[in-house]
Amino acid sequence: MDLLALAIKSMFIENMIFAFFLGMCSYLAVSKKVKTAIGLGAAVVFVLAITVPLNWTLDHFILQEGALSWLGDDFATIDLGFLRFIMFIATIAAMVQLVEMAVEKFSPALYGALGIFLPLIAVNCSILGGSLFMVTREYTFSEALVFGPSAGIGWMIAIVCLAAVRERMKYSNVPAGLRGLGITMIVTGLMGMAFMAFMGIKVEGGKKGEESTKVESKETKPAKAEENTVSLR
Repeated sequence: MDLLALAIKSMFIENMIFAFFLGMCSYLAVSKKVKTAIGLGAAVVFVLAITVPLNWTLDHFILQEGALSWLGDDFATIDLGFLRFIMFIATIAAMVQLVEMAVEKFSPALYGALGIFLPLIAVNCSILGGSLFMVTREYTFSEALVFGPSAGIGWMIAIVCLAAVRERMKYSNVPAGLRGLGITMIVTGLMGMAFMAFMGIKVEGGKKGEESTKVESKETKPAKAEENTVSLR
Protein backbone atom coordinates (compact mmCIF):
# COMPACT_ATOMS: atom_id res chain seq x y z
CA MET A 1 0.00 0.00 0.00
CA ASP A 2 1.22 3.50 -0.82
CA LEU A 3 2.29 5.17 2.44
CA LEU A 4 0.87 8.57 1.47
CA ALA A 5 -2.49 6.97 0.69
CA LEU A 6 -2.37 5.13 4.03
CA ALA A 7 -1.66 8.37 5.91
CA ILE A 8 -4.54 10.24 4.24
CA LYS A 9 -6.87 7.29 4.75
CA SER A 10 -5.99 7.04 8.46
CA MET A 11 -6.39 10.77 9.12
CA PHE A 12 -9.55 11.54 7.20
CA ILE A 13 -11.35 8.61 5.55
CA GLU A 14 -11.02 6.13 8.44
CA ASN A 15 -10.82 8.67 11.24
CA MET A 16 -10.77 7.03 14.68
CA ILE A 17 -13.59 9.25 15.93
CA PHE A 18 -15.86 9.75 12.94
CA ALA A 19 -15.50 6.32 11.31
CA PHE A 20 -15.11 3.99 14.30
CA PHE A 21 -16.19 6.12 17.33
CA LEU A 22 -13.06 5.11 19.25
CA GLY A 23 -11.89 7.29 22.13
CA MET A 24 -15.23 9.03 22.54
CA CYS A 25 -15.03 9.50 26.33
CA SER A 26 -11.90 11.65 26.20
CA TYR A 27 -13.12 13.28 22.99
CA LEU A 28 -16.32 14.51 24.67
CA ALA A 29 -14.85 15.35 28.08
CA VAL A 30 -11.67 17.24 27.12
CA SER A 31 -13.00 19.19 24.13
CA LYS A 32 -14.23 22.29 25.94
CA LYS A 33 -11.09 24.35 25.26
CA VAL A 34 -8.84 24.31 22.20
CA LYS A 35 -5.63 24.55 24.22
CA THR A 36 -6.51 21.50 26.32
CA ALA A 37 -7.66 19.58 23.25
CA ILE A 38 -4.35 20.26 21.49
CA GLY A 39 -2.42 18.99 24.52
CA LEU A 40 -4.40 15.77 24.78
CA GLY A 41 -4.31 15.30 21.00
CA ALA A 42 -0.53 15.66 20.95
CA ALA A 43 -0.27 13.07 23.72
CA VAL A 44 -2.45 10.64 21.74
CA VAL A 45 -0.32 11.20 18.61
CA PHE A 46 2.85 10.47 20.56
CA VAL A 47 1.47 7.34 22.22
CA LEU A 48 0.11 5.93 18.94
CA ALA A 49 3.35 6.74 17.08
CA ILE A 50 5.35 4.78 19.64
CA THR A 51 3.04 1.92 20.59
CA VAL A 52 1.91 0.76 17.12
CA PRO A 53 5.47 0.03 15.83
CA LEU A 54 6.43 -1.43 19.23
CA ASN A 55 3.41 -3.72 19.25
CA TRP A 56 4.12 -4.71 15.63
CA THR A 57 7.63 -5.80 16.67
CA LEU A 58 6.25 -7.58 19.71
CA ASP A 59 3.62 -9.38 17.64
CA HIS A 60 5.91 -10.47 14.79
CA PHE A 61 8.88 -11.60 16.89
CA ILE A 62 7.21 -12.99 20.02
CA LEU A 63 3.43 -13.46 19.88
CA GLN A 64 2.53 -14.89 16.47
CA GLU A 65 2.69 -18.59 15.73
CA GLY A 66 6.25 -19.41 14.74
CA ALA A 67 7.50 -15.95 15.74
CA LEU A 68 9.95 -17.49 18.23
CA SER A 69 11.68 -19.53 15.54
CA TRP A 70 14.68 -17.20 15.87
CA LEU A 71 15.34 -18.90 19.24
CA GLY A 72 15.60 -22.32 17.61
CA ASP A 73 13.57 -25.07 15.98
CA ASP A 74 12.10 -26.14 19.32
CA PHE A 75 10.24 -22.81 19.59
CA ALA A 76 8.97 -22.69 15.99
CA THR A 77 5.53 -24.13 16.85
CA ILE A 78 4.81 -21.93 19.87
CA ASP A 79 1.84 -19.59 19.50
CA LEU A 80 1.48 -16.81 22.10
CA GLY A 81 -1.33 -15.00 20.32
CA PHE A 82 -3.59 -15.39 23.37
CA LEU A 83 -1.32 -12.92 25.19
CA ARG A 84 -1.77 -10.22 22.52
CA PHE A 85 -4.26 -8.06 24.45
CA ILE A 86 -2.29 -8.20 27.70
CA MET A 87 1.05 -7.41 26.05
CA PHE A 88 -0.38 -4.61 23.93
CA ILE A 89 -2.02 -2.97 26.95
CA ALA A 90 1.19 -3.30 28.97
CA THR A 91 3.16 -1.55 26.21
CA ILE A 92 0.54 1.21 25.97
CA ALA A 93 0.47 1.71 29.76
CA ALA A 94 4.26 2.07 29.87
CA MET A 95 4.26 4.72 27.13
CA VAL A 96 1.36 6.60 28.75
CA GLN A 97 3.26 6.68 32.04
CA LEU A 98 6.21 8.31 30.27
CA VAL A 99 3.91 10.88 28.65
CA GLU A 100 2.25 11.63 32.01
CA MET A 101 5.60 12.25 33.71
CA ALA A 102 6.79 14.47 30.85
CA VAL A 103 3.61 16.58 30.83
CA GLU A 104 3.66 16.95 34.62
CA LYS A 105 7.28 18.15 34.51
CA PHE A 106 7.19 20.51 31.51
CA SER A 107 3.55 21.73 31.56
CA PRO A 108 1.95 21.57 35.02
CA ALA A 109 -0.98 23.73 33.84
CA LEU A 110 -1.82 21.29 31.04
CA TYR A 111 -1.36 18.39 33.45
CA GLY A 112 -3.92 19.93 35.80
CA ALA A 113 -6.33 20.71 32.95
CA LEU A 114 -6.25 17.15 31.57
CA GLY A 115 -6.72 15.67 35.01
CA ILE A 116 -7.72 12.01 35.14
CA PHE A 117 -8.05 11.79 31.35
CA LEU A 118 -4.28 11.81 30.82
CA PRO A 119 -3.61 8.49 32.59
CA LEU A 120 -6.85 7.17 31.06
CA ILE A 121 -5.13 7.25 27.65
CA ALA A 122 -3.82 3.83 28.69
CA VAL A 123 -7.36 2.44 28.39
CA ASN A 124 -8.39 4.71 25.52
CA CYS A 125 -9.94 2.40 22.94
CA SER A 126 -8.45 4.42 20.06
CA ILE A 127 -4.93 3.59 21.30
CA LEU A 128 -5.59 -0.13 21.58
CA GLY A 129 -7.66 -0.01 18.40
CA GLY A 130 -4.66 1.30 16.47
CA SER A 131 -2.57 -1.72 17.45
CA LEU A 132 -5.40 -4.17 16.75
CA PHE A 133 -6.07 -2.61 13.33
CA MET A 134 -2.37 -3.03 12.59
CA VAL A 135 -2.68 -6.76 13.30
CA THR A 136 -5.95 -7.47 11.49
CA ARG A 137 -4.93 -5.47 8.39
CA GLU A 138 -1.52 -7.18 8.33
CA TYR A 139 0.51 -4.00 7.97
CA THR A 140 4.24 -4.13 7.32
CA PHE A 141 6.61 -2.36 9.71
CA SER A 142 6.86 0.71 7.46
CA GLU A 143 3.07 0.86 7.20
CA ALA A 144 2.81 0.57 11.00
CA LEU A 145 5.26 3.48 11.35
CA VAL A 146 2.97 5.62 9.16
CA PHE A 147 -0.37 4.36 10.45
CA GLY A 148 0.34 5.07 14.14
CA PRO A 149 0.99 8.83 14.00
CA SER A 150 -1.51 9.31 11.14
CA ALA A 151 -4.32 7.76 13.18
CA GLY A 152 -3.29 9.95 16.12
CA ILE A 153 -3.28 13.09 13.98
CA GLY A 154 -6.76 12.20 12.75
CA TRP A 155 -7.96 11.88 16.36
CA MET A 156 -6.29 15.18 17.22
CA ILE A 157 -7.94 16.95 14.26
CA ALA A 158 -11.33 15.68 15.43
CA ILE A 159 -11.01 16.83 19.05
CA VAL A 160 -9.48 20.22 18.15
CA CYS A 161 -12.26 20.92 15.64
CA LEU A 162 -14.91 20.03 18.20
CA ALA A 163 -13.22 22.18 20.86
CA ALA A 164 -13.20 25.17 18.49
CA VAL A 165 -16.91 24.72 17.82
CA ARG A 166 -17.74 24.30 21.51
CA GLU A 167 -15.87 27.50 22.39
CA ARG A 168 -18.02 29.41 19.92
CA MET A 169 -21.20 27.71 21.15
CA LYS A 170 -20.74 29.39 24.52
CA TYR A 171 -21.97 32.57 22.87
CA SER A 172 -24.81 30.87 20.99
CA ASN A 173 -28.42 30.55 22.08
CA VAL A 174 -28.62 26.75 22.30
CA PRO A 175 -32.04 25.35 23.31
CA ALA A 176 -32.11 24.27 26.94
CA GLY A 177 -32.81 20.63 26.12
CA LEU A 178 -29.75 20.36 23.88
CA ARG A 179 -27.17 22.10 26.05
CA GLY A 180 -24.15 20.02 27.02
CA LEU A 181 -23.71 16.59 25.48
CA GLY A 182 -26.86 16.88 23.37
CA ILE A 183 -25.62 19.61 21.03
CA THR A 184 -22.09 18.12 21.22
CA MET A 185 -23.29 14.80 19.83
CA ILE A 186 -25.23 16.59 17.08
CA VAL A 187 -22.11 18.56 16.11
CA THR A 188 -20.06 15.34 16.14
CA GLY A 189 -22.56 13.71 13.79
CA LEU A 190 -22.45 16.66 11.41
CA MET A 191 -18.64 16.65 11.45
CA GLY A 192 -18.67 12.92 10.74
CA MET A 193 -20.91 13.51 7.72
CA ALA A 194 -18.54 16.26 6.55
CA PHE A 195 -15.56 13.92 6.84
CA MET A 196 -17.36 11.43 4.59
CA ALA A 197 -16.51 13.80 1.74
CA PHE A 198 -12.89 12.64 2.01
CA MET A 199 -13.97 9.19 0.79
CA GLY A 200 -13.69 10.57 -2.74
CA ILE A 201 -9.93 11.05 -2.38
CA LYS A 202 -7.91 8.49 -4.31
CA VAL A 203 -4.12 8.57 -4.19
CA GLU A 204 -2.25 6.25 -6.54
CA GLY A 205 1.48 5.63 -6.68
CA GLY A 206 3.43 6.23 -9.86
CA LYS A 207 4.64 2.65 -10.07
CA LYS A 208 1.12 1.24 -10.10
CA GLY A 209 0.13 3.63 -12.85
CA GLU A 210 3.17 2.66 -14.91
CA GLU A 211 2.38 -1.01 -14.48
CA SER A 212 -1.22 -0.51 -15.58
CA THR A 213 -0.15 1.35 -18.72
CA LYS A 214 2.33 -1.40 -19.54
CA VAL A 215 -0.36 -4.04 -19.15
CA GLU A 216 -2.75 -2.10 -21.35
CA SER A 217 -0.10 -1.66 -24.04
CA LYS A 218 0.65 -5.38 -24.03
CA GLU A 219 -3.04 -6.21 -24.30
CA THR A 220 -3.71 -3.80 -27.15
CA LYS A 221 -0.85 -4.98 -29.37
CA PRO A 222 -2.28 -8.48 -30.08
CA ALA A 223 -5.69 -6.96 -30.76
CA LYS A 224 -4.21 -4.65 -33.38
CA ALA A 225 -2.32 -7.55 -34.95
CA GLU A 226 -5.54 -9.55 -35.25
CA GLU A 227 -7.27 -6.60 -36.95
CA ASN A 228 -4.41 -6.39 -39.49
CA THR A 229 -4.67 -10.10 -40.33
CA VAL A 230 -8.41 -9.80 -40.81
CA SER A 231 -8.01 -6.85 -43.15
CA LEU A 232 -5.39 -8.69 -45.21
CA ARG A 233 -7.70 -11.62 -45.66
